[in-house]
Amino acid sequence: MNTTSPWSVAAALTALGALVLAGCSTPEGDIDAPVSVTTSPAGPPPSPSTSSTAPPPSPTETPLSSDGRPMRGELFIPRIGVTDLVVVPYRGWTDDAHGTEIQNGGVAASPHGPRGGTGPGGIGNYQVTAHRLSSTRAFLRLPELERGDRVRVRTEEATYVYRITGTRETSFRSAASLRAQRAAVPGKPGQEPTRAMITLSTCATPEDHAAGNYWSDEFDNPEHRIDKIGVLVAVR
Repeated sequence: MNTTSPWSVAAALTALGALVLAGCSTPEGDIDAPVSVTTSPAGPPPSPSTSSTAPPPSPTETPLSSDGRPMRGELFIPRIGVTDLVVVPYRGWTDDAHGTEIQNGGVAASPHGPRGGTGPGGIGNYQVTAHRLSSTRAFLRLPELERGDRVRVRTEEATYVYRITGTRETSFRSAASLRAQRAAVPGKPGQEPTRAMITLSTCATPEDHAAGNYWSDEFDNPEHRIDKIGVLVAVR
């Protein structure tokens, strides 16, 4: 008979306890699905003196790399054919010069710091941006994502599974709109985050051009961005 590891139970309880909230929702959709932590059956835990295996991180923690930054991730979005898309963390904010440069290299960018977001699995807003029409066009099909679609982010520590809950539009010509995009709770600046969430963002260039809007900033970002919002539902 298999015996459940004490730290496996603790990690699951921590994740579930942190995410059982009253009245926490966003205008973009229902985010009340609880987070589950999936672990493999195991025998009795090894003694501390011989164990080198740590329990999987809970969604209340943001695992950091050795240099103190959020970990790199690999993004998987089966609905739109995204596989193994590297997500590079950087200190800054969405689609600034550094973030644009990272995206130009064919990968996704994830800002962190005072005007950025959290890391994979962290409480708050894990922000990921990638090009839709240039470089490798990593987010070409991002607008196709629908409520309920799953997004996975794999790091050295764990795999985080998010469920898409809705869509937002961000205007680069509106400071209020940008604050809402970058808020710790997407769309709700100033609200204290209590859940691990994700914002996947790409340009709305075709939509803007179809409407006759050809405005762009110094990095060739069009006025509008399409943001897909999700909530963490599992840690594996």
